[in-house]
Amino acid sequence: MSNARAHIIVSGIVQGVFFRANTRDTAGRLGVKGWVKNKYDGTVEIAAEGDKEKIERLVGWCHKGPQGAIVKDVTVEWEEHKGEFKDFSVRY
Repeated sequence: MSNARAHIIVSGIVQGVFFRANTRDTAGRLGVKGWVKNKYDGTVEIAAEGDKEKIERLVGWCHKGPQGAIVKDVTVEWEEHKGEFKDFSVRY
């Protein structure tokens, strides 16, 4: 296992479809820590830390999202693991 951190931006119809709550639940199942929030430009922003393979699975889920979402793009920037999160939360 190698720890990693990813900054993820999801665009498309991703607000108003429970994307944040479903991201939190998916990350929790995977054991990924961090946060998710809606941005003013209509995208969803995610900071995720944990095992790189598990983060990659979260990124894979982001390409589809929850029912009702229409994902157009997912960008990922890999960063150095900082270990600053205790859980995965929704930010407002």
